[in-house]
Amino acid sequence: MDSKQEKLWGEFVETPPAREETRVFVPCFPLATEKQGNSSLKLEAAEGAGENNDCTRIDSTPEKQVISNEKVTLHILGSRPVKKVTVRVFGPKLQVNKQNKSVPLCVRHSKYYKRRAATSVLLASDKVACAISKMQRLEIDEIDLPDVNNQLAVVEYITDLYNFYKQQQHVRRPMDYMEKQVEINVRLRATAIKWTIAAHFKLGLSRETLYLAVYIIDRYLTLVYVPKRLLLLVCNSALLIASKYEEDELQKNVDDFMEVLCFQHTEESIIRMEKAILNKLEWYLTVPTAFMFLVRFVKAAKANKKLENMIYFYGELGLMEYTLIRYCPCMVAAAAVYAANCTLRKSPLWTDTLQRHTSYSELDLLECARILLNAHLAALDGTHEFNVLYQKYGHEEFGCVALYRPAVDLIEEPKSGTFST
Repeated sequence: MDSKQEKLWGEFVETPPAREETRVFVPCFPLATEKQGNSSLKLEAAEGAGENNDCTRIDSTPEKQVISNEKVTLHILGSRPVKKVTVRVFGPKLQVNKQNKSVPLCVRHSKYYKRRAATSVLLASDKVACAISKMQRLEIDEIDLPDVNNQLAVVEYITDLYNFYKQQQHVRRPMDYMEKQVEINVRLRATAIKWTIAAHFKLGLSRETLYLAVYIIDRYLTLVYVPKRLLLLVCNSALLIASKYEEDELQKNVDDFMEVLCFQHTEESIIRMEKAILNKLEWYLTVPTAFMFLVRFVKAAKANKKLENMIYFYGELGLMEYTLIRYCPCMVAAAAVYAANCTLRKSPLWTDTLQRHTSYSELDLLECARILLNAHLAALDGTHEFNVLYQKYGHEEFGCVALYRPAVDLIEEPKSGTFST
């Protein structure tokens, strides 16, 4: 830098409010490097937050001859219409702020502004793209690469499909219904879901059927008041509907479901309840359940058989936990993966690949994962509602994953307002 050059400091002064002008409030910040005496003032390009947190970009202004301590008026050329501001230039002896970094502008826009030109939009996008290219590359694995030649894997559409599922998971989603149900409480609901899981396992049905059946139960209870004596009938009919929808080759008939109920209800009553449920749900059964996301996230986690069984164990624990109904299926599935990684002491607990495919950070999942880990702890302690899952996933067929001690110690208590649901 030339020794004859000195740094001037500028200060924006509020301009009188006008109909098509912007009122600018900015502390002092460096304007440019200028010579002593008469200066050729040129405002440096800056960026800041405007009304509604819109980004405001101010380009360099044309040079203008000024004298130290003189107030001049500049028209700032930017992405918005030309803005008229007053600038006071301080000489070396009158510096009012010696900070080295510019202070972000805070521009409050008038409601009378013009549309951004297409060129400015393209230039702004180009700058953003350049900034992204300079960022450190995330370690994201291409999990669909091995399935490129598998036409049934629909690799070309798989990302779009799951983006669509994430949007659709909020449509016709079961909501908190306990205030509506007079005779049913959280504990009774857990017992009913426990029975549904046991019946599903006894009949040898697929996991897809179980998750859809629980969705049907919760959705129906959201819409209809159900007395306590009919709750198991609702669960049985929901399992029958789900099996008809999900099973490739339905080998079970109504008699099999009657046997599961120990013939407490007749074939006619089961079919009548089946019709009532379908009519109330308007035959809307194509919904993204947590299982659909679990399949994808297991793949993103590069899970071995033990981790896969642990993830599905936490997924089914989530079916029994009524408190998780306030979380969307995608978050519950992601929390099941995170809880499984915690229990098996995986390192790292959460990867860039998982964050990309789940759309959740590790911090987002802590509260939901803590509920799953506490449910696992209750199963180990012999809580009645979780016995069926403890026995199922404590078997060698599932790697005895239920016998592991849950890693509750790895998850700290969150601060209030930290997590989103």
